Amino acid sequence: MAASLTPLGISVLALLVERPMHPYEMYRLLLERHEDRRVKIRPGSLYHTVDRMAEIGLVAATGTERDGGRPERTTYRITDDGREALAERVRTLLAIPVNEYPQFPVALGEAHTLPRREVIELLSARSRRIEGLLAESAALLQAAVDRQVEEAYLLAPRYLQEQLTTELNWLTDLIGRLERKELRWPSEDML
Repeated sequence: MAASLTPLGISVLALLVERPMHPYEMYRLLLERHEDRRVKIRPGSLYHTVDRMAEIGLVAATGTERDGGRPERTTYRITDDGREALAERVRTLLAIPVNEYPQFPVALGEAHTLPRREVIELLSARSRRIEGLLAESAALLQAAVDRQVEEAYLLAPRYLQEQLTTELNWLTDLIGRLERKELRWPSEDML
């Protein structure tokens, strides 16, 4: 059961550990916490995830309310089975590396099919975007620190920031090697 928990399912259960809430509140809170940097969050997917977890007993409805002319909102709580499934899935993901098939390594593996100059330009554009993401990430982390958010809640954003920093350093080195022509470029041999 825990192995079938999606990243969104993990996030939903973790929210419900804090307190019961309705899916729209979960959605707002996930966005407010910038969880959308780690988990693909769409309202339809979130509602579907909550419904599926209710069907298998990981969450349970605690009541339905209507606020003015808004649609009814069902509030959910995590069940004991939900807590167990969440803990089991988090344990597994912490302990066992998983190949997640990111797309960037695929592009790197085939970059040799493009001209050297174009690859340098594309990687330079990527580097500039990463620099922007790092600046944004640093500001968000500083804001969290200023609000005295406990460090345990900041592990994932700090990890992602370190990944981006490492990627930026690697890209800077690669771009330099390409510019200095220290790296033989197969597409140049085909000309």
